[in-house]
Amino acid sequence: MKKTIKRTFRVSKYVIYRETLVDYKEHFWSFLGAFFGIGIIAFIQSHTLSATENIFLIGSFGASSVLIYGAIQSPLAQPRNLIGGHVLSALVGVTVYKIVPDIIWLSAPLAVAFSIVLMQYTKTLHPPGGATALIAVSSTGKIPELGYWYVLSPVLSGCIILLIIALIFNNITSNRSYPNHNRFTYLLKKKHKHPHKMKKL
Repeated sequence: MKKTIKRTFRVSKYVIYRETLVDYKEHFWSFLGAFFGIGIIAFIQSHTLSATENIFLIGSFGASSVLIYGAIQSPLAQPRNLIGGHVLSALVGVTVYKIVPDIIWLSAPLAVAFSIVLMQYTKTLHPPGGATALIAVSSTGKIPELGYWYVLSPVLSGCIILLIIALIFNNITSNRSYPNHNRFTYLLKKKHKHPHKMKKL
């Protein structure tokens, strides 16, 4: 009986380990993508916008990086979700803030709840979008002053930077392809399969 239990434990441990094991190359490309994606946004904020005190790096971009660099096959990590989720949530957050600016116990849940429903309705569900909406209503200082400019910068501009880096680093090797089910992916796979033909062209 003891042997059976020990054997079952060893097998279970091995299966769980194998299921959660990720190739070290995946870690490498995830690291590079996140490093350059967030790094470029942070660099722009610290070296270009410091004089005007503009915000270019928001916390929800960190959560987006986990998805678009670390879980690239997830439906929630696709470009439509990244950009649509953040932009729509930012619109909701700013609008709610303008309607109920000083009642945080009401504006915060309204912003997050409405952003979730809107993302669901438009098929752009992206979990960090909820944080983008929350930032719009809960931040102090520069972000409330931006109004609807918050939607364009930092939100949209930051998303575009993250997406460009994701398209580069998630497609460098033939083992990774981003986005999913897209003509862009099909062309990349074709290129990896027939590199000699591409060279001749």
